[in-house]
Amino acid sequence: MQSRQILFRIRSLIVFFIVALALSGITAFPVYSELKWLVGSGFAPSGTPLGDWLHKVWEGVADARQRQPFIFYGFDWLAFAHLIIALLFIGPYRDPVKNKWVIQWAMLACLAIFPLALIAGPIRSIPWYHILIDCCFGIIGLIPLGLILRWINRLEIINAETTSL
Repeated sequence: MQSRQILFRIRSLIVFFIVALALSGITAFPVYSELKWLVGSGFAPSGTPLGDWLHKVWEGVADARQRQPFIFYGFDWLAFAHLIIALLFIGPYRDPVKNKWVIQWAMLACLAIFPLALIAGPIRSIPWYHILIDCCFGIIGLIPLGLILRWINRLEIINAETTSL
């Protein structure tokens, strides 16, 4: 595979990752209206574990909006953090070999999801299935990042061979 093809693959997957991170963050801004819509849509009916959990979360969010609206400032910061982290991937987009460390760091961040979810989840009374969903984000993130890292390593070898000629 030529370096141009590898670079195209790397950049395409990085763009996908940036968009996924940004969308994930942006959804934290309208958490109240999103949950209101989700609970009202009948997506997860009451009496089911997911439906009961969503209703409980909705009640907490609605109560916080009514009595403690400043809590939502934390959601704003969560969204902001996702957007800023997404910007970090501009470095590997521009020069994947030089900024390979960003991909390695992101892979470590994906792995760090597991202890956070498995420790903080039970402390915060999060249902086990929701903890598993959170862990899936770590796995889902590792897949494209692992591919990107593999392609960067290939690109690094091709560049070294080209330079030594």
